[in-house]
Amino acid sequence: MDKIKEMTAFVDAVDQGSLARAALAQHVTPVMLGRRIDALERRLGVKLLHRTTRHLTLTEAGTLFLEHCRKLLSDLDLAETIVSEGRGEASGHLIVSAPAAFGRLHVAPHAPPFLAAHPKVRISFNLTDQVVDLVREGYELGIRIGGALDPSSVAVRLASNRRVVCGTPAYFARCGVPRTLDDLAQHNCLAFNLQGGQQRGWYFQKDGKPVTIKVGGNLDCNDGELLHRWVSEGLGLAWRSTWEIQAQLAAGELMTVLDDYALPDYDIMAVYMQQRHLPARVRAFIDTLKATYAQPGYWTRPVR
Repeated sequence: MDKIKEMTAFVDAVDQGSLARAALAQHVTPVMLGRRIDALERRLGVKLLHRTTRHLTLTEAGTLFLEHCRKLLSDLDLAETIVSEGRGEASGHLIVSAPAAFGRLHVAPHAPPFLAAHPKVRISFNLTDQVVDLVREGYELGIRIGGALDPSSVAVRLASNRRVVCGTPAYFARCGVPRTLDDLAQHNCLAFNLQGGQQRGWYFQKDGKPVTIKVGGNLDCNDGELLHRWVSEGLGLAWRSTWEIQAQLAAGELMTVLDDYALPDYDIMAVYMQQRHLPARVRAFIDTLKATYAQPGYWTRPVR
């Protein structure tokens, strides 16, 4: 058992890039994690890592040993999973990444009933709008909305979704309704920005080809929920996903425009890396989300 703990400490330290982050993932102190790596190096009689306060660097021996450790730990996990699932039970630690707002509204709320049905599972969420590397950062499952996928990953469609331009009836009564993409230049467009205030363009389809439209307005930010609030208050137009605004569209609180230029569906997907045996906890959680999203009226229910 000590050998397994030592190898796990070594692999996690490399994957996380620091002893502190690896210790946090293992729920131990950095000192304890460091001692395990020290014990491993003493037992092997070689240096595996060069460690400073800020950096970890693999030695030549460490690089070779890392590959064998990964395979051994993977095979051990596979063996445990196969035996456990032979009893038909989902178990173990499920680590999930999801977009921040979508995760808060439509992923994490479904964890408690899932855990009640699968009491041997524990779930950790990382809600972030940054696309994470599932393998490098140790996630079993990622929830994604559109975008490019790693060719070594598997994507399961959970629900359809579109990106649309929307505003309140009061805004359109006051400022008019845009009929073409060029008309957006005459409107107050509430845009998502990158670090430093650089705005992203809005993406459309025109004459069968993708186009990017640079928009401008008196408000922009890097928080999707804030943009949603602003457009709901009638401050301008926004380019939002239908999962976020469907209930308001059904209630007539928001209206879409330029629908003829909308992109094809930006599907909501569950993504995991290809593997010989998918853990039952991953399959079960994907099935739960897919069934939940397929319930009649799910997307039109008020969630705020």
